[in-house]
This record gives sequence, structure tokens and C-alpha cells, in this order.
Amino acid sequence: MVQANFGRRKFLLYGTAALGTSILLKACGAPPEQSGTTTPGGGTTSTPSGDGDTIKVGILHSLSGTMAISETTVVDAEKLAIKEINEAGGVLGKQIEAIVEDGESDWPTFAEKAGKLIDQDQVSVVFGCWTSASRKAVLDVFESKDHMLWYPVQYEGQECSRNVFYTGAAPNQQIEPAVEWLLENKGDKFFLVGSDYVFPRTANTVIKEQLKVLGGETVGEDYLPLGNTEVTPIITRIQQALPDGGVIFNTLNGESNDAFFKQMQGAGLSPDKYPIMSVSVAEEEVRQIGPEFLKGHYASWNYFQTVDTPENTKWVADFKAEYGDDRVTNDPMEAAYIMVYLWKQAVEEAGTTDIEAVRAAAVGQTFDAPEGKVTMNANHHLSKTVRIGEIREDGMFEIVYETDGPLDPEPWNQFVPDTKGYGCDWTDPTKGERYKMEA
Repeated sequence: MVQANFGRRKFLLYGTAALGTSILLKACGAPPEQSGTTTPGGGTTSTPSGDGDTIKVGILHSLSGTMAISETTVVDAEKLAIKEINEAGGVLGKQIEAIVEDGESDWPTFAEKAGKLIDQDQVSVVFGCWTSASRKAVLDVFESKDHMLWYPVQYEGQECSRNVFYTGAAPNQQIEPAVEWLLENKGDKFFLVGSDYVFPRTANTVIKEQLKVLGGETVGEDYLPLGNTEVTPIITRIQQALPDGGVIFNTLNGESNDAFFKQMQGAGLSPDKYPIMSVSVAEEEVRQIGPEFLKGHYASWNYFQTVDTPENTKWVADFKAEYGDDRVTNDPMEAAYIMVYLWKQAVEEAGTTDIEAVRAAAVGQTFDAPEGKVTMNANHHLSKTVRIGEIREDGMFEIVYETDGPLDPEPWNQFVPDTKGYGCDWTDPTKGERYKMEA
């Protein structure tokens, strides 16, 4: 692994018994139409979470549609954490019972299923969402019902909800370091490609503001509807804007990435002249697209399967033992896995599944994660180590840069003028969602 040296450009403002001790996963492995807990008559149970010998939790991800390529693996990671916890005795002496729902890659469906999990299934917590569009769709549900969502995917920031715990990266823990590394190592002309929804558009706003400060140039910006594979016009515009090569910053999600990487290669735009930095492409996407189409390109995450820690060695082995030697792990899966454990620790510290008590106990929780030690901050985001990886021929990532240790999260972006200077602190009633930090 090579430790990058950023030279004159410094980082700016970076400051989850086999049958004997049953896992009780309702609907795990069932097709989407069978998701949820149903009575023999077809109705939905409404037993309060904590009643009896189980604690109900919700799992809400896309098991169908364009985002299933990514989200089904996150469900696997959450299920593994739940199985391990149950085999070790559960939480507060009770087994975790997971109610799995399919968001169908459709944002209104996410909101509908979130309401069902809270009102009908009476879960204690929901682990869910991938895209920011799905998270935004359910946010009003969790806030209006004062419930709790744990969200495992890197995102665009500019949000800090009392009802959400974010275990993926904030922009200063993924996007901003990637831009900095690219400027030092790959060039200063950037073409921005993304799916047409909130995460890519907000992320690109951050990138453009950062480039202004650091001396880079945005030479083009283009978007595709989520799941759209008509990438030829974008590739043509890349060739026109960067005739001699340049950096492609990629915030495409879902099946669009398959078409994009294959057609970039088909057009002869190789990574030596047109390096692509992705923030939503990890080991699972590389495996499904084919590493021969991505070799030599880059991704920025907090975790790669190649991270060299004892915890990661064990987790990768355990995951493969559960799901097969051909399976891979990745950053959103790891963030999903550890969030189940962080929630468990908070419940045990609180001594109850009461949401207000768990919310207070969650802040300050630490975990020796596969990626390294993580800590839940007062802004409901994790301190995390930043890594950049180059895609290898075997589909794994060669880590070419990592920070010396975890970076504290900044949900309110410090490059965007409207949010520069603001922070979030849910442990202080005078601060809360957004407050002006001292200079």
C-alpha cells in the first residue's frame, strides 16, 4: 500500500444458533411479495416489539429493481450480524426477529414500507435504504413518528436528523479526499457523471465548490435517470470536453454503471488517460460488471475487502462461510453489518429498546470494525478512516491511499457557502440539527 502525499494542497476542513438458537429472520430469502410478517389469514401482526422472547427490527432495502444489484448484498450483511448476535445470546436476553421489506427501487414504496414496519410490525428500529432518494422519501416518516433509522451508505451530507444514524461516509470522509487525491495524482480537469437524483447532484455541487478552492476545473457535468443505460451521448461529451484526457468523477448508481464502464472501454477511453473515480462502485459491482472493464480505475471508500486488519480477516471468512466462497464484501455491506452491532450496544447500554433511550446511548459507541475502529459522534455520524483503491484484475482493490486514522464526520459541508461554518450536535439542546460553530 502506498501512502499518498498531498504536497502543497492540504486537506481543508477535514477536521450488525442455527435452528437450535433460531435467527428468526421473517421473510429472509423470501421473494419480495412475501416480505413482512403475516398471519395465516393474510393480515399483518402488530405485536409490540419487545413483547415475548423477541425484539423486532425492520430491514428495508431494494430486493428488486435497478438498485437490487447493490442492496441485496447489504441485506445479507445485516442478516449475518443478526444471526451472530442471536447465536451469542441475543439482545437483553431476547432474540432479534427481522421483518424484511422490499423497497423495490421505488421511493414512494420505501415510504409506504417504512410506515408499515413502524405502525403494523411495531419494530424497534429500521436498518435500511441505499440511495439518498429513498432515504429522503422515508425521512418524514421517521421524523413524524419519532422513530429510528440506521442508514449504511455514504451520502452527500447536507442533512443531520435526530432520527437517523448514518454509518456510511459523509462527503469529507469520501468525496473530498478523492478530489484532493485526484488533483495531486491525476490532473485538474474534471468531468462529472451521475445519476439524476439528490446524491449525485448534491455531491457534484460539493465537488465544484471544492475545485474552485483548490484550483481545479469542472469541464462538464451530465446526468442519467437512475437505471438508464443510454450512456453514449455522455461519452461523446466527455470526448469533446477532454480531448486529451482528464478525470471522470462518477456518481452513477445501479445498472447504469454496467453500461458506462463497458462503453467507456469500447470507445477506447482507457484509465491511463481517462481515470474514473467512483463513489458508488465497490467489490460487488466490480464482480457483476466484470473486472476486465474496470481494471485501472479507482474508488473512494472507508472499507475494501483488502483492508489488512484481524477483524476484517475474520469477517470476510465468516461472510464467505455463510454465503459462499465466490461472494465478496464491500463498504456498504460492512457499514450495514457494523450498524447492527452499534445498535445492539446502544440497546444494552440503555437497558431497553425505548427509542429515546437508545438514541442517547448510541452516541459515543465504538466498535472494532473490519475497516478499523469507528465511533458514533454527537452528530449521529461515524468517525471513519478514508481509503482510495485501484481496481485490480482479480476484482479486488489495491489500496493506494489511506488516512492515518479516522476522520471526524462533517454532515454540513465546509466548501459549500450556504453550510460552511455550521455543525450538528444532538447532545446539546442549544445546538441540535444545525448551529454556527465558533471560528
